[in-house]
Amino acid sequence: MKIPFLSFDVINNQIKIEMQLAYARVFESNWYILGNEVKTFESDYAKFNQTNYCVGVANGLDALHIALKCLDVEPGDEVIVPSNTYIATALAVSFVGAKVVFIEPDIASYNLDPTKIEEKLSSKTKAIMPVHLYGQACKMDEIMKIAHKHNLYVVEDNAQAHGATNKGQLTGSFGDINATSFYPGKNLGALGDAGGITTNNKELYLKACMLRNYGSSKKYYNQTIGFNSRLDELQAAFLSVKLRYIQEWTLQRQNIALMYNHLLQNIGDLVLPYVHPESSHVFHLYTIRTSQRDSLQRHLSANGIGTLIHYPVPPHLQEAYEYLKFKPGDFPIAEEIANTTLSLPLYIGMSESEVNYVCKIITAFFNK
Repeated sequence: MKIPFLSFDVINNQIKIEMQLAYARVFESNWYILGNEVKTFESDYAKFNQTNYCVGVANGLDALHIALKCLDVEPGDEVIVPSNTYIATALAVSFVGAKVVFIEPDIASYNLDPTKIEEKLSSKTKAIMPVHLYGQACKMDEIMKIAHKHNLYVVEDNAQAHGATNKGQLTGSFGDINATSFYPGKNLGALGDAGGITTNNKELYLKACMLRNYGSSKKYYNQTIGFNSRLDELQAAFLSVKLRYIQEWTLQRQNIALMYNHLLQNIGDLVLPYVHPESSHVFHLYTIRTSQRDSLQRHLSANGIGTLIHYPVPPHLQEAYEYLKFKPGDFPIAEEIANTTLSLPLYIGMSESEVNYVCKIITAFFNK
């Protein structure tokens, strides 16, 4: 049996006609930049995310970058970032010239550990950037209390957690201004690069609208130095189609995760995903940990099963951040996660027999 890490086959077949109609609608409109499709998606996504505003941008990294620019984060400032995030989170901080300050995650949830934030604060700290990693919501209530106590901004990186909640509130609705990605592999994915910003603050919303469009709110009049980072009309139309299915697809992801949980209990040294009782997990990724990660990955590959490592090198050890002079051992939890995690196949349309096969092969590996 061949099982890819990710497949769009079932999703694409399910929405093929709607997507073709969306394409035809955009094509025939003769309006391809910042038109009705973007406005409609922004309105619908804001409603879905229970925020007042959404601003469509070109990709998730731009969303993070523009969000920080909206808060006037600049050289000399410091931003708290998880030590085990995808590098885009740190890159956004670097883009505005601020200093990245890494904080170790909670080893159980893989999310930013609120108990470690205050010890890293300084007079230069301006913002906290929690990441809802793999699809599980951070402990946002605790993070927001710390932010309010120290008068700090919060920018959520919600790229992997569309629809996740902490104490009933949706990720992407806690922070002052928040960013998400609609990269094709995300739970809500476009057919190319796309991203979005959410906020309840009208002033920040208007600023984000200007920054994404050359710093202009009126054509050919530029109030500030901005960017060309506009959500494409066609991608907005495609995302509007997919948004209608996001709750259905999230439930499918959670059901597949439950099957994995049931079949992989008490096998070897496997550590299965932990879900905090006050948070929900939308399982953008189903990520396990084992000291035999590399051997297990090779074994799965030999049996036709695709996997990925999210992420093999933590940001502080990337060549891009050599100038920060971190060394192995400086962030041991992030490094342990990088050395032991493996993401198993999980996609819409994955069958029970396919999940059973993956678990059978994993079980065989540990019983050999």
